[in-house]
Amino acid sequence: MKSFRFWDHNWTLALTAPVLLALSFPPFNASVLQIPAFILLIRLTLLCDTKRQVILYAYPSFVLWNLFSTYWLMMATFAGGAAAILANAAIMLVPLLIIRSLFLSGLNRIAASFFVASVWVSYEFLHHNWDLAWPWLTLGNGWSNLTGVIQYISVTGVLGISFWVVFSAALFYSYISKPEKPLLVTAITVFFTVPLLSVLSMNIFSQNEGDPVEVAIVQPNSDSYIRFGGLPSLDALLDKLLIMSDEARTENTDIIIWPENAIDSSLPVNSPYFQRMRDSLEVWDTKLITGAGLVEFFQEENRPQVTRTMQDGRHYKVYNAALFLQPAEQTEVYRKGQLVPIVERFPFLNFFHSIDHFGWVDWGNLMGYGLGTTANNFDVNGARTPALICYDSVFPGWVNRFVDNGANFLTIVTNDGWWGDSHGHTQHFAFARLRAIEHRMWIARSANNGISGIISPDGKVQVETEYWTEDAFSFTIYTNNQPTFYSRFGNLIGYLSLISAFLGVVLITYRKK
Repeated sequence: MKSFRFWDHNWTLALTAPVLLALSFPPFNASVLQIPAFILLIRLTLLCDTKRQVILYAYPSFVLWNLFSTYWLMMATFAGGAAAILANAAIMLVPLLIIRSLFLSGLNRIAASFFVASVWVSYEFLHHNWDLAWPWLTLGNGWSNLTGVIQYISVTGVLGISFWVVFSAALFYSYISKPEKPLLVTAITVFFTVPLLSVLSMNIFSQNEGDPVEVAIVQPNSDSYIRFGGLPSLDALLDKLLIMSDEARTENTDIIIWPENAIDSSLPVNSPYFQRMRDSLEVWDTKLITGAGLVEFFQEENRPQVTRTMQDGRHYKVYNAALFLQPAEQTEVYRKGQLVPIVERFPFLNFFHSIDHFGWVDWGNLMGYGLGTTANNFDVNGARTPALICYDSVFPGWVNRFVDNGANFLTIVTNDGWWGDSHGHTQHFAFARLRAIEHRMWIARSANNGISGIISPDGKVQVETEYWTEDAFSFTIYTNNQPTFYSRFGNLIGYLSLISAFLGVVLITYRKK
């Protein structure tokens, strides 16, 4: 009877890798397991004789990784969550098949490992920038709670972590498959040098504190599955929010922050409810950022390509929006620019509308929320901040646009109550720590049911509320007007990886010929 060997058994490799990857993400934080997981995935692809075999084993592996890490998606909508898990796993097969070709090409193993890392980071980068974007399982996100070893992302951004993980894994696999001293030295050097530089930088890092900004964070703990959060009316909900704000604020409060869809209704910008908020702000002499549904009407001559239509013929869109209110001033609006595919917006909407020449589908009613395109900041007594709405904060490139437009601290408003007491809200809060380090900026975060909190520019959590509780507090943060390398150049590593991956594909194509 032939003895069982873990290293040579396809299904064992395929079922072990997703467990390691799931354990690498919050709340488990065993992030280093990503490296052995990718060693196993590389081994799996090279055990297979054909690409079809790779798909047979790797697709279930990726489905399990997605399921174990993002099962909570199905708690909001089972069909949508299941579809997202299955689709994302299928997309992951594309870079894996290219990685297999690189290792089979006969290229120098160090060069091949570099191209392998470039291919995976190219996939992550591209996956951030299309209508089916899903950056949640970007490998670097798994390291969000290990801030001591990822300080270098103020230069590289979170994709720099992903590159380091896959490069290390590819080098170690190369050494295991063909033990040669140069491979071992390179692998150990890459593996230890990058986090060591981060640890050393923590000892010399000093935050240049700018102007103080006192924020008051409100966590109302409204139940998103019940209209008006379970209260009898929108007036009652507004009463609750204003009372909590009054209790949390001080005479020095610069800005009060309410969460995403704190105003549990879709209203026009001239709604009397907003005037009522301004009346309180005038008494308190402060400003307010709040999430709300925003209804925006369009004239026939200037309406967008796709809109909804009311019974009286008026054209309109509904936006997931953040509103900035201040006494005796017009309401400023930010329309959410990163919408969850299918759940918030039908993907590739304009394309499908343009090819529907016979008007068979009512794309306006199918569209979901309107898509915001402007990365606008709000002025808080001379400081500038965006109001990143929920999913926005997981897109490093999108956040970078606000910083490039002058933001000097970051505000996140979110509603993580859709997923219940699962890993979803824990992961989402942890990922915000990456944005703080990337830009060396303070973050003020208001979540409807939690976790709300304050994160300092080194990624450390200064305040963290309990989940599914009412809470409100004040805290003084500081502005930062000195952009990091990442703030100035954004996802440079993404573009460089695309170039490197293209070069790698050209090289292996040439070698085949």
